[in-house]
Amino acid sequence: QVQLVESGGGVVQPGGSLRLSCATSGINLRIYAMGWYRQAPGKQRELVATMTGGGNTGYGDSVKGRFTISRDNAKNTVYLQMDSLKPEDTAVYYCNFVDISRVGSWGQGTQVTVSS
Repeated sequence: QVQLVESGGGVVQPGGSLRLSCATSGINLRIYAMGWYRQAPGKQRELVATMTGGGNTGYGDSVKGRFTISRDNAKNTVYLQMDSLKPEDTAVYYCNFVDISRVGSWGQGTQVTVSS
């Protein structure tokens, strides 16, 4: 059974950094592409960072150069390092499969608030 538990969010000032973690179970990270999504109030959920099973990464234009996705296979955990945060990065962040057809459910997410 797939389980996803996001953590690491918080309140940070513009220009600050946060590191999010996604503890997974029931997923072989070496096989499946995983991604970080975010959903801001009143907006659709968007995919901001991806990592393939082979370790290739991809980023949305809005976060490119500021966010870094990584993983620890031994810990079955996916990370999102977020630097140079902006108010528009404020959202609930989730991790899940990149292939939406594999998404069975969503975790509780972790709230990121960027505000002075």
